[in-house]
Amino acid sequence: MLDLPDVRARVPLPMPSQTKERAIVHVVDDDASMRDALASLFDSVGLHTRTYAAAQDFLVTSLADKPGCIVIDIRLPDMNGLDFQARLTEMGVRLPVVMMTGYGDIPMSVRAMKRGAVDFLPKPFHDQDMLDAVMMAIERDRQRRTIDEDISQIEQRFATLSPREQQVMLLVTAGKMNKQVAGDLGISEITVKIHRGAAMRKMGARSLADLVRMADAVRTKR
Repeated sequence: MLDLPDVRARVPLPMPSQTKERAIVHVVDDDASMRDALASLFDSVGLHTRTYAAAQDFLVTSLADKPGCIVIDIRLPDMNGLDFQARLTEMGVRLPVVMMTGYGDIPMSVRAMKRGAVDFLPKPFHDQDMLDAVMMAIERDRQRRTIDEDISQIEQRFATLSPREQQVMLLVTAGKMNKQVAGDLGISEITVKIHRGAAMRKMGARSLADLVRMADAVRTKR
């Protein structure tokens, strides 16, 4: 790893603790010196670090609901890092992964990236490369959380609609004209317009395009 002050002088990095909720980097590596070095590196740029000597240590830990990522060594004492990555996916752990190894090869890299790893760093790596990978992973997690929150709000608003308003919203946003919706539901066009207006108001949609986007989000969860 490079001398940190020189690296930071070269490329200034944002200070997450000053601008956003402090992110957590989970480091899973059986090398104590590597865990300590990474914890010091991440702390220097305002990131909180939690370290684990084995995959099982992480798996039995209760994770804080905060943005972050997981840095995983490919060679762990209890399981292969790639198998650990697969286990995380099975368990529904959605934190982005950065893989590192001293014994990596191209097939390992391809497998890790196909499974969603943000980056794959061979040891020894430059501090800047690790910081870049981790910052990218954390930003990806923040974006995912923002999308999840948006969808959650849309679902809550959709739940406030009456059953008929929900039907009208889903049919209108599927591209059907008011007349077609009226025919499908056995109601008048005037009634369709009333329900459509109520749906737009309750959903907070400023346009039909807004309503379509919201309906798409609802359909993905149904």
